[in-house]
Amino acid sequence: MAPKTNARRFILNLGLILLVAVTLLPRPVSARALNETSLPDLNTFALAVQNGEANTLRGVYAENIFALPVLQQPTYNAAFVSRDPNSVTQFSLASQFGNVGLLAHNDLSGQYFFQLYQGERIQLVYGDGRIEYFRVTGIYRYQAESPFSTRSNLIDLDTREYLTAYDLFAKVYKGPRHITFQTCIANNGNSSWGRLFVIAEPEKSLPQLATQIQ
Repeated sequence: MAPKTNARRFILNLGLILLVAVTLLPRPVSARALNETSLPDLNTFALAVQNGEANTLRGVYAENIFALPVLQQPTYNAAFVSRDPNSVTQFSLASQFGNVGLLAHNDLSGQYFFQLYQGERIQLVYGDGRIEYFRVTGIYRYQAESPFSTRSNLIDLDTREYLTAYDLFAKVYKGPRHITFQTCIANNGNSSWGRLFVIAEPEKSLPQLATQIQ
């Protein structure tokens, strides 16, 4: 495919990311607090969500933080994010790049993304019971200069670096296989003020962990 076509596709995809960000804005629906219920262990959770479909992602697990079923977006609706309070939605555009994008409203399951930390272990559970292991390796927070614009530049809140729409999409959804958790950041009364992205990479790709994995 020609480079110009790729560039146009990235801008379109980033526009959808920012459209997704708008759909992630909080609405008056209360989320289940983490301490209101005990989480199942990983094996119990895996048994509960599997459905026999080997290629379908069915759940995501982080010990003591969340155990959430994964829902799929309807065909041709990459901006859809479920309002189910105890689930995340798989971002279909990320799958086109071989990666896993997980979306949630920040007043629902997205609130748990803020509890993830560097080195946290993440497990993906597939329909046949297979489990894939990841570790959180990057947490990125951005302010959107124009929160409702699909072409807004974004400011990295840690480094103050400016990123274009193209740069952001490439950073969080391209590259070697990884998970990207995405939700909105509310600030100063503006519920669409910023974006949170948490990146987790496969354990086997991390040199410091590879020798520990059998």
